[in-house]
Amino acid sequence: MIAYIIRRLAYAVPILLGVNVITFVLFFVVNSPDDMARLHLGNKHVTATAIEKWKSERGYDKPLLFNEAQSSSERFTDTIFYRNTVKLFLFDFGQSDSGRDIGYDISQRMWPSLAITLPVFVLGLLLTITIALAIAFFRGTYIDSWAVVICVAMMSISGLFYIIGGQFLIGKMLRLVPISGYDVGFSAIKFLALPVLIGVIGGLGHGTRWYRTIFLEEINRDYVRTARAKGLSEKMVLYGHVLRNALIPILTGVVVVLPSLFLGSLITEAFFGIPGLGSYTIEAIQSQDFAIVRAMVFLGSVLYIIGLVLTDISYTMVDPRVRLN
Repeated sequence: MIAYIIRRLAYAVPILLGVNVITFVLFFVVNSPDDMARLHLGNKHVTATAIEKWKSERGYDKPLLFNEAQSSSERFTDTIFYRNTVKLFLFDFGQSDSGRDIGYDISQRMWPSLAITLPVFVLGLLLTITIALAIAFFRGTYIDSWAVVICVAMMSISGLFYIIGGQFLIGKMLRLVPISGYDVGFSAIKFLALPVLIGVIGGLGHGTRWYRTIFLEEINRDYVRTARAKGLSEKMVLYGHVLRNALIPILTGVVVVLPSLFLGSLITEAFFGIPGLGSYTIEAIQSQDFAIVRAMVFLGSVLYIIGLVLTDISYTMVDPRVRLN
């Protein structure tokens, strides 16, 4: 097991390096530091002195990959690539183009993101699996048919409709909770209730239909017929056999959303004024803060790889036939 984990983590290094190289090319080759300075300064007639000053303050006046003016190892370390890309592997995100500590901002903003995404993830997973099992129990009936129609209809509706509709109905008309804003401690619950509710409802159609398909595929397998032949009730068959054997595809689907638990939801946080990592990324894009965008891209890649490793490890816990060598 330990050797497998070490090997998978070693595989992650070239992947992260490739992501960083692509990001570096997009930000510093396709979009040169001079272009970044003009976008950030926002003036049509920016002087060359202002551009050079902006680049010097952020270290963008250095050579890209090789600094001939330096000696020994500084020829490679005193470059834009090393200062803005290599240090990311040490989780040294540096400073944003506006001068803020990116690592500190991430450590502060990750908690509001988790306060939304974690309840949405847990409640949504439990609710969709429960409803999908109930639909599978009534498979082939009118309940099953209408449930599929409702799920497809919910999937066809844009997420913005749920957000705007929920803000108008619950926040403005009924005045049950604030439409937007955020607070710390237990006072944050009134601001998080609506985005969590909308997040769960918005993913209900897709999740239920996905798990229903998984459960129906398992129901037609031989071990289910054997369980029924032994006289087990349909409830025992569904919860004791079908659900347990469907955990591997469920875990595979769960890993996709793991990075979003920390990175937050871009649209939800923007509409509800939640100071999480999602809104942090949007603010960085709007203000042309390329240092923050690079850091968030790298962090998302790391979280996704960690999720893949955790998923492979969890396979051995739910299916003894799987062995990690």
